[in-house]
Amino acid sequence: MTTKKQLRSENIKEKKIKKSTRIFYLSLILGGGFVLLAIFFVTLFSALFPPVDVDAMKKKEKQIVKIYFSDQQERFLKPEKRYVTKESDVALQAKEIVKALLDGSKTGLINTFPEGVNVRETKIKDDGTLLVSFSKNLTKAYQGSSTSEMATIYSLTNSITQNIPSIKKVKILIEGKDLSSIKGHISTRRAFSPDLELIIPEK
Repeated sequence: MTTKKQLRSENIKEKKIKKSTRIFYLSLILGGGFVLLAIFFVTLFSALFPPVDVDAMKKKEKQIVKIYFSDQQERFLKPEKRYVTKESDVALQAKEIVKALLDGSKTGLINTFPEGVNVRETKIKDDGTLLVSFSKNLTKAYQGSSTSEMATIYSLTNSITQNIPSIKKVKILIEGKDLSSIKGHISTRRAFSPDLELIIPEK
């Protein structure tokens, strides 16, 4: 026979179980509500503040420059307009122009540098002379005549000086070292000034 004390004890246990159950379900409800609320605010934040496109930010402003290539007879130079990255540093801007020259003509003009040549470095001296250092492929892959060498030298010099007025002369280096000649026809120990007489005027 169940005594009053046992009944009271059982009632207390039932109340505790019910209380624990209520707390458990309440925790589930509050937890679910918190998760839903978090999802709502994350979605709202994403809508109000979309993620920043890092690649788009890295894309720099472009500018139009004139790159000079040879005509079909390799006697004169003709300009070709090209978009290059706009740099605040003059030496880096010059490097972008050299890269465009090394990429070759897009309009059927004669390229003045052999394929596979890379520009290593560009530096500016206090007197306005730009030092352009190329890879060894320049001399190894070069097969031109004295006329071709002249076209190479002045396509480079004119392309740089006509787009960057602060650069007055251009000196060619190989892997950072002085170069006696590209292929034995014209001495490259000195820096070259632009020669505008080689440029065919635009129509």
